[in-house]
Amino acid sequence: MSETPTTPPPLPGTPSSHGQGGQGGARGPQPTIGELIARISENISGLIQGEIDLAKAKGKRMVTNLGLGAALLGAAGVLALFAFGILLGGIVRLLALALPLWASYLIVALVLFIIVAILALLGVKRLKKGRSDVPAPQEGLRSSAETVKSAVASGLRKGGEAL
Repeated sequence: MSETPTTPPPLPGTPSSHGQGGQGGARGPQPTIGELIARISENISGLIQGEIDLAKAKGKRMVTNLGLGAALLGAAGVLALFAFGILLGGIVRLLALALPLWASYLIVALVLFIIVAILALLGVKRLKKGRSDVPAPQEGLRSSAETVKSAVASGLRKGGEAL
């Protein structure tokens, strides 16, 4: 196999390079700069469109997976709540073997309220801690502007002293 590139014969009606003042006749007509730019533009448009199509396909697949994952987690949460209710009912029945039924319900409810109170206090602490970390870009910008002003003023003073 030879390494020389082959070009298709010129189409009818297109000028050939034969007889065009010293240009090699073995090569077909050279594309003009405008044609080359048009080809590049078409290639770039094709690449961009391909990337857009790929991004759409990936986005669609991602949304499908996220939706399915969220639905499965929601179903698991609902079933966990039912299981927790059944577990609490079992604990009440177990306590009812030694105490009256109303006392068993009361004990289980009190334990749950204590757990709820502890979780609520921890949650409030976390929320307060999170609010204290709210970014305040205006304060940082003010501080940076003051630093720049003082540096410029200091530079101007030192520059005036050097003269």
